Amino acid sequence: MQIDQTTYADLSVFETGDEFCLFNKLDQTRTVGGRTQLYQIFNQPFSSLEKIRETQQILSIILRNESAWGTSISNGTVMVMERFYDTPIDKIPLGYDPVSARMYKLLHTPDYSLTRYSIGHFADFIRGMKSIASVAGTEPCPPVLAALLQRVEGLLNHEILVSLAKRKSEIKLSPSEVVQYGYFIQNRFKSAALELIGIFAKLDAWYSMAVATSQYRLSIPEFIHTEGPFIEVTGLYHLLLTAPVSYDINMDPESNFVFLTGANMAGKSTFIKAVGCALFLAHLGMGVPAVRMKLGLFDGILSNINVVDNLVKGESYFFNEVQRIRNTIIKISDHKKWLVLIDELFKGTNVEDAMKCSSVVIRGLIRIKTSLFILSTHLYEIGEELKPFPNISFKYFETNVKGDQLEFNYQLKDGISNDRLGYLILKREGVVDLLDKT
Repeated sequence: MQIDQTTYADLSVFETGDEFCLFNKLDQTRTVGGRTQLYQIFNQPFSSLEKIRETQQILSIILRNESAWGTSISNGTVMVMERFYDTPIDKIPLGYDPVSARMYKLLHTPDYSLTRYSIGHFADFIRGMKSIASVAGTEPCPPVLAALLQRVEGLLNHEILVSLAKRKSEIKLSPSEVVQYGYFIQNRFKSAALELIGIFAKLDAWYSMAVATSQYRLSIPEFIHTEGPFIEVTGLYHLLLTAPVSYDINMDPESNFVFLTGANMAGKSTFIKAVGCALFLAHLGMGVPAVRMKLGLFDGILSNINVVDNLVKGESYFFNEVQRIRNTIIKISDHKKWLVLIDELFKGTNVEDAMKCSSVVIRGLIRIKTSLFILSTHLYEIGEELKPFPNISFKYFETNVKGDQLEFNYQLKDGISNDRLGYLILKREGVVDLLDKT
C-alpha cells in the first residue's frame, strides 16, 4: 500500500514534535531491534491479501502462545550478548579442566567475570528462543513463521547449547563451566547468535503487534475480494483519544464520496483520521479500533489535512493546497483503489473563491469511482448543487448551543450542517470582552 510522508504526518502515525502518535501507542516491543523492525513494518503496509492474512494468522498464534513467546528475553539480555562480542576479551582456552579454568580466572579476572555474567544472559536468550521455537510443534504455522522457527531450531541444535538451556539460573557456574561455555560462545556461536538476535527482532515486532491488538481490544478486520473500493465499519473510533465516540460508515463505488460538514471542534477531523488510521492498521495485518470492519484491499491512502505554507520557497498556503490536490488527482488517475481524505478544502483563500474551487474539484473527483473520498468543509452551501449526484452521501456533526455554551455529541448524522459558530467561540473564550476593554 502506498502512503506518502504527508499522509503519515496527517494521520499522526509517527511522532512529529510533541504530538503523541500511533506508533508509540502501539509499540510493545521489548528490544531496540524489535522496535526497528516494527518501524519498518509501519513504513511498509502490505499490498497483498496473502501477506495481510499471513500476518493476521501469526498474531493469532502469538496470542494463543503468549506465555511461550520468549519471556526470558529482554533488551538487556540482547545488549549484554552484543557487548560480549564487541568487547576485546582475551582468548578463552579450549581446555576446561579445573586447573586450566582456575588459571584463566586468576590471570584474566576481568574477562572471566564478564564471561560468567554474559553466559547467564546467553542462557536466558537460548531458553527464550527454544520456547518460541516449540510453538511450531503445537499448531500449523504460516510459511514465513515456520521457516524462522525451523531456523531457530537448527541454530540451537548443539549439545552445549542444550546443556546451557537446561541449567537452572540460580545455580552458580563453576570455573570449568564458565570456560567451557565461554569458549563455545566466543569461538563457535557468534554468527549464529547474531543471526538469532536478528530473528528475535522480527518475532518481537510481531509480538508487539499481537499484544497491542489484545491490550487495546482491537478487532481483526475481514478482507474480501472486491472489484471496487469497499469499507464497512461498525463502532469505529480514534485510537489516540482517551474517551472516543464511535462511528459507523459504509462506502463502495455506488456511494464513494462523503461530504462532511459541521462546526469547528465538532469532530470532523477526528473522524477523517479515524478512518485513515483503521485502513492503515488493517493493511499491516493488525487489529483495528472498531467493533467490526470489513474491507477490500486498497492500493494507497492520500490525505490533505495539515497543509502548510513554505516561507523559504515563498509559497502560500493556498498554493500548497492546490499543489496537493493536483498531485492527488495525478496519483488517483491510475484507476487503482485509493482512500482520499480531505479536511477543509481551500482554507487558504476567501469564501467565494473557495466555494468555486471546491465545487470544481468535488465535481471532478466524484466521477472517479475507483477511489473513496471523505471531504470535510465549512462551505455547506455547495452541498445543494451536489445532491443530484447519486454516489455522494451527506454527513454532519451536530453542535448544540445553550446560552453561550457549545455542546458537542460527536455523533455522525445524515444531512448537511449549516452551523457557523466562529463568533460564538470567539465570545465564549473572552476575546470580545478583551477587545471591548482595550
